[in-house]
Amino acid sequence: MSSIQQLTGPIGTETKSRGRWLALSVLVLAVLLVAVDATVLGLATPALSEDLKPSGTQLLWIGDIYSFVIAGLLVSMGSLGDRIGRKKLLLTGAAAFGAVSVLNAYATSPEMMIVARALLGVAGATLMPSTLALIRNIFHDPKERSLAIGIWGATASAGAAVGPVVGGALLQHFWWGSVFLINLPVMIALVVVGIKLLPESKNPVAGPWDLVSVGLSLVGVIGVVYAVKEVATHGMTWEVAATAALGAGALYGFVRRQFTLPSPLLDMRLFKHRGFSGAVLADLLTVFGLSGLVFFLSQFLQLVQGRDPLEAGLAELPAAIGAVVTGLIAGRYARRYSVRTIVAGGLGAIGLALAVLTAIHKESGYPLLGAALLVVGLGAGFSFTVTADVILSSVPKEQAGSASAVSETAYELGAALGIALLGSIVTGVYQSFTAPASVTGPVADAAHESLGGAVEAAKALDPHLAQEMVGAAQDAFVDGLRLASGVGAAVLLATAVAAWFLLKGQRLQDGVEH
Repeated sequence: MSSIQQLTGPIGTETKSRGRWLALSVLVLAVLLVAVDATVLGLATPALSEDLKPSGTQLLWIGDIYSFVIAGLLVSMGSLGDRIGRKKLLLTGAAAFGAVSVLNAYATSPEMMIVARALLGVAGATLMPSTLALIRNIFHDPKERSLAIGIWGATASAGAAVGPVVGGALLQHFWWGSVFLINLPVMIALVVVGIKLLPESKNPVAGPWDLVSVGLSLVGVIGVVYAVKEVATHGMTWEVAATAALGAGALYGFVRRQFTLPSPLLDMRLFKHRGFSGAVLADLLTVFGLSGLVFFLSQFLQLVQGRDPLEAGLAELPAAIGAVVTGLIAGRYARRYSVRTIVAGGLGAIGLALAVLTAIHKESGYPLLGAALLVVGLGAGFSFTVTADVILSSVPKEQAGSASAVSETAYELGAALGIALLGSIVTGVYQSFTAPASVTGPVADAAHESLGGAVEAAKALDPHLAQEMVGAAQDAFVDGLRLASGVGAAVLLATAVAAWFLLKGQRLQDGVEH
């Protein structure tokens, strides 16, 4: 248990009262951009599909490779920040994030877009653990830190939900690449202001950075998640089984190696702490429900209900409002009641909202959708904020980067799995729809790739036939969305029960650290 005890002495630069809150404003700016980028592409998907003409599989990769790469590298980058300095890593990553955003904006093919999104994920992996680790080292009063983490968590959750609004506003006036170019001025501001405001902190006895562990972590996470996605979409094949075995083997090798290293990338003994493990699981599945819902409702609102991008983005705003409101008060309520009550309640709320969406249909009114999104946001704000606080409070400051990376890995892996697994269910059901008998060849193939492909392919048909084909495609998409919502609801409700037991006795700190 010694590895998860609090250290008594502050590490790094002590930030003065006003300065630490200004520093926090810089950190949440970085979080906002990374979170927005995880979902902003949802509304741009129809326009991107029309321009780059990706296949259904390529479209899913464009949507989730960003989160896959971030998830695979977060532990490595969190550990690197502990070694070379979290401020240094944050500012370097911010500069790279801005530069790679330009490459994303001007991608000319699906393959180039996938590569550009992967590179954006590499840059994003340097930002998220650095922000949370710096908060751990700037705020020494646990109650102040809970508020700071609440602001951080609210920004992360709201960023994921605000992404569609930002995308919608830009797509009203510009082409789809504009959703990436908005990153540039924000990252420039972050670097300029961060140089002056942020204190540097690192682990003075962290030891060397183990490149073998970095490779094992990356191969393991991407291999396993890719295999899960492929099984859900196309079933088990020997190639998928081999990829799954490779990923699982790499993760096993990573864990074994951490126990043998004098300075591991991640102290695996942390997971022996029931509260830490429970918080990580809750973290992952909170975002699983939120990201999967936001990504596919964006397409439902546009391609099924015919809303324009800005209107669709504004329609998803209740999720952001709910996440912000509960994120700011989550720490206070977790102290008043209990950690497990707030986390399990948040997970249960998301599960119930997803269960309601199993009744969705093409003509569903906005009150149903808006209420479900609001409840999802409220639940995510409570659960995600408190679990992040639990994770950070469970480790000494010198391991803040690694612990933050675990929290962020759960966040990004949850986003990736939400899109991949729920998306694969939607895609699997969708691709079974029956096109009109007279629609054959390339038009039928394009229609079965994705709903966006069906809408685009219908332009080559006469109006009556086009309406018939698009109607059948929309019905299939909604059927898939209902099934995915049911699966998501079952997962979240089961996790709420697990969190109730795993987080028993877990409390947030009250006393000031000395």
